[in-house]
Amino acid sequence: MKYVDEYRDPVAADKLIKEITRLADKLAAQRGRPVNVMEVCGGHTHSIFRYGIENMLPPSVELIHGPGCPVCVLPIGRVDDCVAIAEHENAIMTTFGDAMRVPGSKRSLLQAKSLGADVRMVYSPLDALKIARSHPDKEVVFFGLGFETTMPSTALTVLKAEAAGIGNFSLFCNHITIIPTIKAVLDSEDFQVDGFLGPGHVSMVIGTRPYGFIAEHYRRPVVIAGFEPLDILQSLWMVLKQLDAGDARIENQYSRVVPEDGNPAALQAIGRVFELRPYFEWRGLGSIDHSGVQLTARYAAYDAERKFALPSIAIAEPKSCQCGEVLKGVIKPWQCKVYGKACTPQTPLGALMVSSEGACAAYYQYGGGPRGLVNEHPPGEHAA
Repeated sequence: MKYVDEYRDPVAADKLIKEITRLADKLAAQRGRPVNVMEVCGGHTHSIFRYGIENMLPPSVELIHGPGCPVCVLPIGRVDDCVAIAEHENAIMTTFGDAMRVPGSKRSLLQAKSLGADVRMVYSPLDALKIARSHPDKEVVFFGLGFETTMPSTALTVLKAEAAGIGNFSLFCNHITIIPTIKAVLDSEDFQVDGFLGPGHVSMVIGTRPYGFIAEHYRRPVVIAGFEPLDILQSLWMVLKQLDAGDARIENQYSRVVPEDGNPAALQAIGRVFELRPYFEWRGLGSIDHSGVQLTARYAAYDAERKFALPSIAIAEPKSCQCGEVLKGVIKPWQCKVYGKACTPQTPLGALMVSSEGACAAYYQYGGGPRGLVNEHPPGEHAA
């Protein structure tokens, strides 16, 4: 295929859906329940709802929306630390747009900005470095977050700051790693997933080999998937084919982008600048060992956590918020008690409602709800 419309061909999609239905019906009859497939990546969740894929599927297959949205899993305490840096009189805080709206215990970065903090949206960490060059009297902090997808650009920016001798730039590092996260989800007591659609963008960096343990030790098939409708449907069909054959392998549907061994240059930059943290706290999932990274001792001068005195207090999630259950696939977003009521994209209570890649925001935006029913807040409408 060469053109985008070829990945959206309705005839090909219809053929795939028929095959998916045949396999899923067979497997569900054997199990006595629907086949559960988790898409790990928030980008897949967004595509699934944007193109109405979930509504095309038979009741015999259930898509579980995983923890692959980095903005959504940021814990309240880390947001509070970021706000504390932003409110420092000599600081300029820079970050991506979605991160500005993640609620902390008192306020978000966007609310801090409205109260006078110098918070700026950027499209890349290099934009933050440019601001540092033009404001040598200020400490410019980049609020770095994301899985291995965004780690290389952050790492390369730190290397560039070192090479240029820019000392008023630092990183508040909240980058996280995908493999320990999937393992933590697999080890969850209430977890029941038969196979995975693997993350395409992360795999572009780390390759396909790191997922081998899922097939070898947990006996679950993984198919690295692209983001177009036919990518997702074909990947789901590939998972079901493996389950039907009793296989558990790592397959790469997104081979046009994802190499088996990843991106050597990106991995080298990550290895130079970052090291694993002993543990990292996740919103809705708790503490996960070696699931986050921090700057190595060599780059301590660029570590905002060393430059600023931070509260670093663990804050409990609101009791009414059920983001953790949604992240693990225990419930669907519309089953949460506050979904579409106290929690909307305009007034997010839970982090899954903040980012467009969050499961709750995707359900809300595209009218998701129980199959056969229409969301009471269809696209373009908002709760009162």
